Amino acid sequence: MPVIKSWILIGLTGIVTWYGSNPIIITWDTLKDVKYRKKFYVEVGQFFLYPTFGKSLKELEGKTVSISGYVIPMDTEGEYYVVSKYPMAQCFFCGGAGPETIVMLNFKKKPRRMRTDEKRCFTGRIRLNADRIDELNFILDDTALCE
Repeated sequence: MPVIKSWILIGLTGIVTWYGSNPIIITWDTLKDVKYRKKFYVEVGQFFLYPTFGKSLKELEGKTVSISGYVIPMDTEGEYYVVSKYPMAQCFFCGGAGPETIVMLNFKKKPRRMRTDEKRCFTGRIRLNADRIDELNFILDDTALCE
């Protein structure tokens, strides 16, 4: 009987470990749980959209997630990227979509060079940003390409 209990315990430990190590797959609809209001930032003399994140997003903070979208390079050297719900022509910067349609990618190690509008999946720890105007509202830290 003790042998059976040991095997059950080992099996349950393996399931918990496997489940805990898999990223949570999120969609662009997940990022809609946010409200924006205009806030004036004295240091730059401009209004910016200030986010108030909903409960479902706050629960994801710091967790490993995966999201798919269109790659948008942010520099000519291929060091900085965002992933967008929409292709470049329709993205937040170019086509008037909302700030909840783009996620900043902070890679664990420099990725291979990616093309504009390349459809990719990314995994990383999600960070919600309300206060730093030099970063996006949604950030994936320790980002890697999905396997």
